[in-house]
Amino acid sequence: MAFEISNEFEVVTKIKVIGVGGGGGNAINRMINANVQGVEFIAINTDKQVLSNSKATHKIQIGEKTTSGQGAGARPEVGKKAAEESSDLIEEALAGTDMVFITAGMGGGTGTGAAPVVARMAKDKGILTVGIVTKPFEFEGRRRMQQAEAGISELAQHVDSLIVIPNERLKLVTDQKLTFLNAFEIADDVLRQGVQSISELIKIPGLINLDFADVTSVMKDAGHAHMGVGKASGKDKAVQAASAAISSPLLETTIQGAKGVIINITASPDITLDDVDAAATTISNAADKDANIIFGVAINPDLDDEVIVTVIATGFGKDGNAIKAAGSEEAEGDAFGFDDDLTDIFDMFKNRN
Repeated sequence: MAFEISNEFEVVTKIKVIGVGGGGGNAINRMINANVQGVEFIAINTDKQVLSNSKATHKIQIGEKTTSGQGAGARPEVGKKAAEESSDLIEEALAGTDMVFITAGMGGGTGTGAAPVVARMAKDKGILTVGIVTKPFEFEGRRRMQQAEAGISELAQHVDSLIVIPNERLKLVTDQKLTFLNAFEIADDVLRQGVQSISELIKIPGLINLDFADVTSVMKDAGHAHMGVGKASGKDKAVQAASAAISSPLLETTIQGAKGVIINITASPDITLDDVDAAATTISNAADKDANIIFGVAINPDLDDEVIVTVIATGFGKDGNAIKAAGSEEAEGDAFGFDDDLTDIFDMFKNRN
């Protein structure tokens, strides 16, 4: 007699991505355009007109009484008040969520002020809460940078893991002249990579499976985080992909000293045991010697002579004392190369005519 497993008992992890303010809204629009699957998108804004242009399935206008739908005027205190005014709507949007990514461009009004409120509400509900935010370019002025840093500091108190992308570092990733629009697309790609990778880690079966509990064990109450994806083919592809995943010039951290690491390897069927060992060793050697390392492997028959390595590293501490990536003002030594996903993007930009 054959036994069947009913789908009624299947546990589905609910992942949501919330874009707060103009920058966060733009980021999720680009993710939707990239056809990221397995997550629900929510746009939150004080500006009614900007919100109407969002491609998110769920849109929340906050602070109707506070702003009359006109935006926060680059004042974080207004963004915060607007989120608190509309807390019932935000609570409703968070219902039934297991993991949430909150993205915002810090330094303005709505994203800077409202994102920490959204994060606090999510974490209070027991949701695994990850912040991915940007810091402004230096040319945007000292006041905006100070507002951004204050907002990031507050956000860090209300998320499990936090990834910060300084827009100024976009200048380091290529010698090619980028348009202003393309620069933001590159920054948003870090968010896309992270969300897509975690969704796939949890929902796509592998030879060695990772589940939501694994992700939680590394990202819960973890502080500053490093998240990267590397892709390579040909000779030494495993080491090349692993090296790209642990070092991105866009992020302020490397994985040096990380006490929690998730490694997921997705590869073509020709992957060898030596390849897997080389990739895992490259990553584990860069982390803390006593790090909690969780490992997953999946074979994708659609890949041809290719390895994709996803790394999520945490355990640097909430005080922000993560190891600074090469190329930052605080760092010393040689700069890291950028990952292959970004290389593909740069090639695409160069071929646009």
